[in-house]
Amino acid sequence: MRDLNENTLTDEVIARLKHCDNPRVKQISEALVRHLHAFVREIEPTQEEWESAIGFLTNTGHMCDDKRQEFILLSDTLGVSMLVDAINHRMPEGVTETTVLGPFYVENANEFPLGADITANIEGTPMLIQGTVRSQDGSPLANAHINIWQSDGDGFYDVQHLDSLALRGQFHADENGNFSCWTVRPSAYPIPDDGPVGNMLRAQGRHPYRPAHVHFMIQAPGHQKLVTHVFADGDKYLDSDVVFGVKNSLIRNFEMHDPGTAPDGKKMDQTYAYLRYDFTLKAV
Repeated sequence: MRDLNENTLTDEVIARLKHCDNPRVKQISEALVRHLHAFVREIEPTQEEWESAIGFLTNTGHMCDDKRQEFILLSDTLGVSMLVDAINHRMPEGVTETTVLGPFYVENANEFPLGADITANIEGTPMLIQGTVRSQDGSPLANAHINIWQSDGDGFYDVQHLDSLALRGQFHADENGNFSCWTVRPSAYPIPDDGPVGNMLRAQGRHPYRPAHVHFMIQAPGHQKLVTHVFADGDKYLDSDVVFGVKNSLIRNFEMHDPGTAPDGKKMDQTYAYLRYDFTLKAV
């Protein structure tokens, strides 16, 4: 077909896909064309705006390297990452809810015994984390694998400013599904906003902050892997998390305690925080 215009172009592009052998590729491609063309018709961009959009995507790609993925950041801040997470993790009632992995997960973090200190000499308010891992029938998941990572009290992750790993570690629950470790209380922090995504947020009148939280990745045989956060109750960014990851069931009080004996029996000579969260995994 020739002489295509704004009313006939979409159908012709979709028609060109009729010989696609992969049904899923065909489905995705057709939906992409329909929705992308509808978006362009709705906003009616000028030629200059179209060129600006191409430049934005080009610059987003240029910001990507082995330590930073600006396209994932773009997906996060547009709510796409949480939408994909929600579609792929429709959990039954009583199972711990999921949220996004985030850009600061590191494979093969150091392994620690239960109750260990993972601060690696990072200064901050000490915090004890305790919890239990159970199946959805309530039975404890002995030896469940638990991966924990977080920011420091200034909002930085180790990979952002250190040459070694800190405030992250791998653990295995005991025979009753219990686990614990000592760390520092995390704080709210901004996502990297010195690139195209940061420019987008400023243009949209949005801030780049995430509320204080601790990341957990928990796995046990016969159960779906859980990737989630536990957020600090009272954080001022709970209702405006830049990546839309907060769920009410994942909010807990990061309790502040005076010096004394901590719940794990450790004698504390300074004020410390305490976080308790019990996780329930979905059986598969």
